[in-house]
Amino acid sequence: MLMLNFLITILNQQEGQGMAEYAFILALVVLATIAGFRTLGSAVSGKIDGVASSF
Repeated sequence: MLMLNFLITILNQQEGQGMAEYAFILALVVLATIAGFRTLGSAVSGKIDGVASSF
C-alpha cells in the first residue's frame, strides 16, 4: 500500500511539467534552426561557387 501511495504521489506532481514543456519547445526550435541553416548553407555555398567560377 505504501508503494501505491508513493506512485500516486509521483504521478500527481506537476512541478517539472513546465520545465519539460520548455525543453520540448527548445528542442523544436533547435531542429528548425538546424534545418534552416542546412538549407541556407547550401544556397550560400552555391552562390559562392558561382562567384568563384566566374573569376
